[in-house]
Amino acid sequence: MFSLSVSSTAWVIIGVIIILAAALWTWRRFLRRCEAECEVDWGSVWLNRFDGLNRLFCRRFHRLRYEPLQLPHHGGAVVVANHVSGLDPLLLMAASRRPLRFLIAREQYRRRWLTWLFAAGGCIPVDREERPERAFREALEALRRGEVIALFPHGTIHLDSDPPRRIKSGAIRLAVLSGSPIFPLRLEGIRGQGHTILSVIMRSRARIHSFPPIECDKAALARCADHISDILEGRAKITHATLSS
Repeated sequence: MFSLSVSSTAWVIIGVIIILAAALWTWRRFLRRCEAECEVDWGSVWLNRFDGLNRLFCRRFHRLRYEPLQLPHHGGAVVVANHVSGLDPLLLMAASRRPLRFLIAREQYRRRWLTWLFAAGGCIPVDREERPERAFREALEALRRGEVIALFPHGTIHLDSDPPRRIKSGAIRLAVLSGSPIFPLRLEGIRGQGHTILSVIMRSRARIHSFPPIECDKAALARCADHISDILEGRAKITHATLSS
């Protein structure tokens, strides 16, 4: 009985070691896959891995297809898009080959389990009640340093079925003051529209349509805003045919 007990214990230990070794091998293989999928250097190994994981998630689970976003290799740029769900920022990051610094409402930025990720990714919190100009100045300085700022000019989730809403002027002001072009995008094919978490877990056939960059002039701000609104709300004709995945 004693020898049998010892033998059984040994097999249990061997089994545990095998399981742990397999788990470690799988984990390392997973990390290598994330690193291979990463297309942006965020300056951190773990952020680069998250970038790769996000691209896998968006391309495989949400079946993202997109037209290559022709951001300049260097220099400031402003990326704007329609905002229909909580999935939108993940899709934009998956389609960009440069780090995107998002302007985000402070109440969203302070979500306890996500604050660390927002901070690590360079998100800029906007205090819309008290001092929104602080975030504006930080974004302007980032553009002048040659970074890319991304934001949703509607300011909140806005569906095509909603009444037309005038876009906020922040993106245009940032572009004019920094001399940066605006790259407008339109998101389509997302399930769970109007929701934050639900849109992330519901499988979509997401599409990102990109439009030529816009150079906004001080003398034609209203016309620039109208043009961006037409794109974001689907009134501009989409003529692009080549989609990547």
